[in-house]
Amino acid sequence: MAEIHGTLNRLIKYGLENELIVDYDEIWVRNELMDLFHLKEWKEMPISACMMPKYPQSILDTLCDYAVEQGIIEDTAGNRELFDTKIMGKLTPSPSQVIDRFRETSEFSKEVATRKFYEFSQKTNYIRMDRIAKNVYWQVPTEYGDLEITINLSKPEKDPRDIERQKNIPSSSYPKCLLCYENVGYAGMGNHPARQNHRVLPFILEEEKWYLQYSPYVYYNEHAIVFSREHRPMKIDRGSFARITAFLEQVPHYFLGSNADLPIVGGSILSHDHYQGGNHEFPMAKAEIEEEVVFRGFEKVKAGIVKWPMSVLRISSPNREAIINLSDKILKNWREYSDENCGIYAYTGEEVHNTITPIGRRRGEAFEMDLVLRNNRRSEAHPLGIFHPHEAYHNIKKENIGLIEVMGLAVLPGRLKEELEIIREYLQEEKYLEKIKMDERVQKHYEWIASFPNSEIDLEKEVGIVFSHVLENAGVYKRTEEGRRGLLRFVETVNQN
Repeated sequence: MAEIHGTLNRLIKYGLENELIVDYDEIWVRNELMDLFHLKEWKEMPISACMMPKYPQSILDTLCDYAVEQGIIEDTAGNRELFDTKIMGKLTPSPSQVIDRFRETSEFSKEVATRKFYEFSQKTNYIRMDRIAKNVYWQVPTEYGDLEITINLSKPEKDPRDIERQKNIPSSSYPKCLLCYENVGYAGMGNHPARQNHRVLPFILEEEKWYLQYSPYVYYNEHAIVFSREHRPMKIDRGSFARITAFLEQVPHYFLGSNADLPIVGGSILSHDHYQGGNHEFPMAKAEIEEEVVFRGFEKVKAGIVKWPMSVLRISSPNREAIINLSDKILKNWREYSDENCGIYAYTGEEVHNTITPIGRRRGEAFEMDLVLRNNRRSEAHPLGIFHPHEAYHNIKKENIGLIEVMGLAVLPGRLKEELEIIREYLQEEKYLEKIKMDERVQKHYEWIASFPNSEIDLEKEVGIVFSHVLENAGVYKRTEEGRRGLLRFVETVNQN
């Protein structure tokens, strides 16, 4: 019993030291926690500063252990996560308090305000830093600049008991999806994560209510999600460019972009209109213009083709309306555009194939918009998508190339960490190719490893090179003279309309 009191005292002190609660909240939080843990008595215990962790997970793990011992929860990963989120919800300030704090800080620095909200989301354990720390990250120099590689290990494996229990949970339309505003404070259930520690910030974009939150599985600094108050499907149109630039007016140190709005080339949540942004400069943003172009009627807008494996038009101007109008014109032309010589078809029957992945940022007073041309057509040779990672690279990357990958950060599956370690060990042995071919865990990599002349392989570097080829696969115009002429033909089509 003493252990539970000591741990709860540590949790309350953690909340005080990280400004989640103030002195006036202490007794109220104590009583809430006593009720949660079915305690009838309270014992004050001194807590030294050296006992205080940077993030709360170690404290929460101890509390979950106690809850399991006392029969308060069943010992599964899903139940523990629901319960530790419920605990943190007792220490998380109300939505209005969080918003007031953000607005107060924004008055003297929007950059400081977003950083503090990001740190707050970590301190409340909404962003689970213990899991994020497991991700593997490195950079690889390529002809397109230093590409970023991460192996995603932060999403926990499902407990079979939780999976079985989910089958018996009645379906619910509340919240409609993981991005809906109704997730704020939601208790969760077996098939939907708890969100008692979830807080968001309101923004008005083009006279609509939008909200900013951080991704629970951050892949880069201040990895933000900006989502619509209304649950509606994603759609790239003129309004997208208007909202991106409206957001950049308010938060100029962030980039903001959208996944494409079609399957295969789109994101994982197409059912809710949203953008992703943050305080990070991606490799694509660092890439230079390799050929300038001029768009008729927009001669004052700087424009060009970006030196990038995918097909990217970059436009830049301090005139926001000009950026919106030109982006919209390029999109409308691309929606209807086909180029048989380059294998680009806008339609199969009535099925639409062309769309754009837009990414906006500020460069001083100028708005800079990268328009990545996308096409989601399939073929017999490429049933998962013609402009999608080709089968030869599926051992490294098979999933869609979404916004984050488009910009030069590979999010690779967790299986790769173990697979690369196994291959690295085999490379130290004789007949390493035979051993790789016979090992079910890594035989998918056999042809890749066999393509090298010997066992002196820098695996991390070669993974990065594969990623650059994957991005080339996703480029609708290939980096050839024919591809260059094809992209210039499209630019000329825009100028003619």
